[in-house]
Amino acid sequence: MLHDMVAAHSIVRVSVCRGNQEIEEILSTDLVPGDTMLIPSNGTIMPCDAVLLSGTCIVNESMLTGESVPVTKINLPNPSEYPKAVGDEIYSPEVHKRHTLFCGTNVIQTRFYTGELVKALVVRTGFSTAKGQLVRSILYPKPTDFKLYRDAYLFLLSLVVVAGIGFLYTVVNSILNEVPAHTIIIESLDIITITVPPALPAAMTAGIVYAQRRLKKIGIFCISPQRINICGQLNLVCFDKTGTLTEDGLDLWGIQRVENARFLLPEERACSESLLKSEFVACMATCHSLTKIEGVLSGDPLDLKMFEATGWILEEATEEETALHNQIMPTVVRPSKQLFPESKQATNQEMELFELSTSYEIGIVRQFPFSSVLQRMCVIARVLGEKRMDAYMKGAPEVIASLCKQETVPVDFECVLEEYTKQGFRVIALAHRKLESKLTWHKVQTINRDAIESNMDFMGLIIMQNKLKQETPAVLEDLHKANIRTVMVTGDNMLTAISVARDCGMILPQDKVIIAEALPPKDGQAARINWHYADTLAKCTSSSPAINSEDIPVKLVHESLEDLQMTKYHFAMNGKSFAVILEHFQDLVPKLVLHGTVFARMAPDQKTQLVEALQNVDYYVGMCGDGANDCGALKRAHGGISLSELEASVASPFTSRTPSISCVPKLIREGRAALITSFCVFKFMALYSIIQYISVTLLYSILSNLGDFQFLFIDLAIILVVVFTMSLNPAWKELVARRPPSGLISGPLLCSVLSQIIICLAFQIFGFFWVKQQSWYEPWRAEFDVCNVLDATNTSSAHHGNETIHDEHYIKNYENTTLFFISSFQYLIVAIVFSKGKPFRQPCYKNFLFVTSVIVLYAFIFFIMLHPVESIDAFLELVCVPYEWRLRILIIVVLNAIVSVLTENVLLDMILWKVVFNRDKQGEYRLTMPQPPQEAVDRCGVCFLSSLFGCREKTPKAKYMHLAQELLVDPEWPPKPRTTTEAKAPSQENGSYQIITIT
Repeated sequence: MLHDMVAAHSIVRVSVCRGNQEIEEILSTDLVPGDTMLIPSNGTIMPCDAVLLSGTCIVNESMLTGESVPVTKINLPNPSEYPKAVGDEIYSPEVHKRHTLFCGTNVIQTRFYTGELVKALVVRTGFSTAKGQLVRSILYPKPTDFKLYRDAYLFLLSLVVVAGIGFLYTVVNSILNEVPAHTIIIESLDIITITVPPALPAAMTAGIVYAQRRLKKIGIFCISPQRINICGQLNLVCFDKTGTLTEDGLDLWGIQRVENARFLLPEERACSESLLKSEFVACMATCHSLTKIEGVLSGDPLDLKMFEATGWILEEATEEETALHNQIMPTVVRPSKQLFPESKQATNQEMELFELSTSYEIGIVRQFPFSSVLQRMCVIARVLGEKRMDAYMKGAPEVIASLCKQETVPVDFECVLEEYTKQGFRVIALAHRKLESKLTWHKVQTINRDAIESNMDFMGLIIMQNKLKQETPAVLEDLHKANIRTVMVTGDNMLTAISVARDCGMILPQDKVIIAEALPPKDGQAARINWHYADTLAKCTSSSPAINSEDIPVKLVHESLEDLQMTKYHFAMNGKSFAVILEHFQDLVPKLVLHGTVFARMAPDQKTQLVEALQNVDYYVGMCGDGANDCGALKRAHGGISLSELEASVASPFTSRTPSISCVPKLIREGRAALITSFCVFKFMALYSIIQYISVTLLYSILSNLGDFQFLFIDLAIILVVVFTMSLNPAWKELVARRPPSGLISGPLLCSVLSQIIICLAFQIFGFFWVKQQSWYEPWRAEFDVCNVLDATNTSSAHHGNETIHDEHYIKNYENTTLFFISSFQYLIVAIVFSKGKPFRQPCYKNFLFVTSVIVLYAFIFFIMLHPVESIDAFLELVCVPYEWRLRILIIVVLNAIVSVLTENVLLDMILWKVVFNRDKQGEYRLTMPQPPQEAVDRCGVCFLSSLFGCREKTPKAKYMHLAQELLVDPEWPPKPRTTTEAKAPSQENGSYQIITIT
């Protein structure tokens, strides 16, 4: 898709006006800021960012915003014509979005004045454009700082230290044995390449590549493969609401009109004949941004549903009509014939009805498009034949009510609104105002929006239904069982969002919801937060609105941190409050995000700020959205997954082909499997290095080494095959409550690696010295074959040779052969020991290729050890040893395997993991206090093991866990109902805020 995006920015020919005002055709690559570009009437894909100077364009901006709804762009007001409207404003592409055509967006249609072309001034080209910045952010994403990769460098550094010791040992030993200088240089440098494995990056990448391939099979695409591992650590996921948790479309549930400042009863249909000429229906028919593209109505889904509910018809002027007038012809809406009374009368009345239906139509004179910042839209319209114009407005009920005359807003407005929003309905308010007769067409085109949007008459509410997606509750339940927190971040009304959060199980029925309403400083008063407790919808035993002492999780102090996920209170706030808290209550932000579950009316940049606030308290944050307003948050999160395949979502590390949140647990499962695979591969590669290092160091002591073909056999036949097959284990079937460790420098991992190093070292040293104790042993000579020595005399005559004879290479000797066989088996033993399955990956016996590879390698090494083949021995530079010694090597190998498996699976997994390194569900190590009845005995064992491994009960590393522990014993938290938290006065020195109880 990225390739297509760049390819779509192909070289096209464009018409421009330059200094001499003559139109010339140039290549789009030759455009420079300052050129005036002509927009063709049949549309084009913009090759640059340009500001519209004349005419109107309908543009599909899905490439940038993710919204597939076409938007109307109007020309920038000319300061020479309208000095009052424009003032001293300076053009900015962000502020003047509705006048700007962005690079890569598709201009579908243009409309123009008499003989005047649609012109746009080029303001940005190339990578400076909005599209260029998007492509750049994909090509050069923000580097991901992940503990695994930091620890990997530390681990490699420790291997370098080990290599340094080996290097010094080799140099000293070689000098003492008078080895030539060039041999010393080669052998001492060789030990460094053995200890620090050059194949490690390739081996680590293999697991991620396999995970990426598995994700692709389930319809999840990834542009940042390193993030797959990070997804294994996610412990909090933010969800957008509309289109993510709920269905994309809205259905009209009904309308509730207002007359004489009182609500009438709710009505199901808006297209009844009694409402035909009402201002309420006129507002529904005109206050939208719908347009016809190739004869089909298109625009915002909410606008479409609202307009369809009226049963009216929309007609736009054709190009021919606009060309005849010196102003753009207005869009006209009128009722369809079927809506008029007695429409099924005899034929002689049809002409009258036709005249009636055509006589009542409304022209949309000026449109102020919907703004997510203002949370409303407004149109100026005129009924055919009437002198005065009307202003119609729709938007968020709280906003609309604040712009209306208070005497027109019903007294019970807030109660009625709360009742609907609590039930999860999306509510939109409508308002109307008759404009002064002195406002002419020309003045309307230049009037300021604020002048229109005031002193309106409140007309009523439109109630839309937004259903939960079928899979939403089940997915959220899976995440909760896995101790992954879920948070809702939406642009919708707060009470609607709280209702949806309860419906989908994000907030449990018995949980309290505390609404934080923050107010900025005003009239000399400091900024303050008012705390309200939202009424629970479910059965509530407490009659008091306050939280009972039992409900505050102070009693959890003696319990483990595992219960912290079972919080009994949630914070909810809107975007305005969030902005005030970020600015004036910095100290409160971590406390609020720790239990914040619903964030409503959030602007796109606020979503990004929330993700950052969560990351600041050490959460690994996932973000799931439909790509519309979530681009920034999707990029900022550790694991952003977009449910939209539109080009804007390319900025997200992950994109799901199916628009369902069921992809979130799948991604986390694959992330965990990939992370464990990375640990397995890293541990195996570390052991491979150390095992080979031990073998070579032992052989250097007798001035020997492994042969070239022995190195090749180990590296290619064993290591390469094992590494690339042990990474193939698929993810475990379900999400478990435990998270994998995030770094390599952790107790269990270090214990696992160190214990296996000690075991391998012990068995190799044992084999190395035991071979020298054999009665048949003497330094190997080509003419002396110990396999053919049968009589005791020959054996006894061999005892004098204790010294090792050195020739140029001296590969062939009994020590070399013994260590080659023992080490070859050790590679396979640690591969099996480290290939962990449950609970994050499928067991290794389900990995067919790995099992087959290991069996074939075991069989081959057993075969050449127990039944030597001369040609293979010659190729691998092995020497013949008595069959009895071959059986003893087999015993060493079997004992090695038993000790390795028991140490890893019993001592570490069952004893140390559960007693010393027991992990809580938050994902950190801590010391557990065992439960009675064995308390006294277990306590001694715990103390002994703790002192042995240096594990003391300590403050959790993650900030959010440390904060949670503090809040458990804080009597002032959570805030009580009907209290206010006020920002400190500048004179105060202690504390950044104080709590004042309002009586």
